[in-house]
Amino acid sequence: MSLDEQRIAPRAKIQWPVIVQKSTGVIEGVTLNISSTGVFIGCRRPLRLNEVFDMVITTPEQDIGARAEVVWSNKYGPDDHITPRGMGVRFLDISEEDQRFIAKTVNQYNSGDQKDKNLSLSLDEN
Repeated sequence: MSLDEQRIAPRAKIQWPVIVQKSTGVIEGVTLNISSTGVFIGCRRPLRLNEVFDMVITTPEQDIGARAEVVWSNKYGPDDHITPRGMGVRFLDISEEDQRFIAKTVNQYNSGDQKDKNLSLSLDEN
């Protein structure tokens, strides 16, 4: 069974700016894939496993605020197109409205409805 088949919620490769807020400062990143239950954040300084933090994802339509926990981190591994520097996080606290918005956007993206529209912001623009 592939990792995609094991996932609870469908994901989409949508790139939106992310701000991770910790008491030690702010980390800027970009979503590399997202679902209604979590997101992979591409960033230069990923956090350690199990760290909990607040974050804001900026989409073209709205800002999404959430509390999240790091469940996977590429803090020390290679940084390449196969394993980009970043961290996988699961949402701990996110509004139902924001979860519905993400799920709807992911479904539209995966069905092809949004692939030609400006859903994403490339890493080069960040």
